[in-house]
Amino acid sequence: MVFDGVMPDITATTTVEEALTGYLATPSGEGPWPGVIILPEAFGLTGDIRRIADRFAEANYVAFAPALYSMRCVRRAFREIRSPTAGPVSARIEASRAWLARREECTGRVGIIGFCLGGSFALLAAPRYDFAAASVNYGQVPPNAGELLRGSCPIVASYGGRDRPLRGHARRLREALESLQIPHDVKEYPNAGHSFLNGQKLPPQALVVIHRIGFGYEPEAAADAWRRIFAFFDKHVRAGT
Repeated sequence: MVFDGVMPDITATTTVEEALTGYLATPSGEGPWPGVIILPEAFGLTGDIRRIADRFAEANYVAFAPALYSMRCVRRAFREIRSPTAGPVSARIEASRAWLARREECTGRVGIIGFCLGGSFALLAAPRYDFAAASVNYGQVPPNAGELLRGSCPIVASYGGRDRPLRGHARRLREALESLQIPHDVKEYPNAGHSFLNGQKLPPQALVVIHRIGFGYEPEAAADAWRRIFAFFDKHVRAGT
């Protein structure tokens, strides 16, 4: 069944030292189905992230959103995305992928999608782990992307033209993927800002940054981005299942 947002989180038994908690959404009907790992913004496993998992389940993907970080460890997570080596959050992402891939309701082919901080980790995971495709949504693109992304899975990425801290990141990512000849779909929406795919009321922590950067839901850009994401995943993740 598809979870409706009120189902409790589950505990995933993985190979990492501590068990992972997270939200699992499974399609109705008879599987197996391709899988997707959903990485949240710095605000963690919110209702919006659970609704995104449900959205994937409705599109016949088994979706798992792991609780990767709390507000107390977000600073460490931001430091990790600037590190040249994988750290504890990356280890949890790979543990989540392996756990989902071996479940009987999953075909073994798994994509990854992330938003903001989660988008940065999705980009890092694309060349590191065995994902079939990655969706990067307003995630940071490091200056050495051309080197970092060598061997990456296909990537679909969406950015907002009004997202001032990430200005130029869409172009940087597109140029890196073109040079590496990695299948990609990178688009910047001129009238959208940061977090334009987030359709829920923002938590109080976000209010302090709204006036510093372009921020907030943009329905037309969001609708087009979701169309591109599902088309890309159907081609690269569902293919062969």
